[in-house]
Amino acid sequence: MQQLIVFLPLLVILGGFMFIASRRQKRAMQATIDLHESLQVGDRVHTTSGLQATIAGITDDTVDLEIAPGVVTTWMKLAIRDRIEPDLEDDDESHEVTETDAAAEPGRITND
Repeated sequence: MQQLIVFLPLLVILGGFMFIASRRQKRAMQATIDLHESLQVGDRVHTTSGLQATIAGITDDTVDLEIAPGVVTTWMKLAIRDRIEPDLEDDDESHEVTETDAAAEPGRITND
């Protein structure tokens, strides 16, 4: 009985750690399933091997990826890692170089 009391806190901590780890894994798996279900033709994606491509067609288990103009390959849906979100261009005002920025960049020629 004495030995059980000694190991009880260890078992509780180990059980809590396993519970937290399994919930994190379930959440990540559900996020991947949601991504695969939300894919549409025209989306830009990354594959698990690092390839960037545009989705040209989708079936239940496979996806056709256009990796270059006119080059379409077929992949398993499980190979899709994430969607590439399009970059939203900021206003032209945010791209203007101010005198302070120009002075901070060595080698930049300014017309003063």
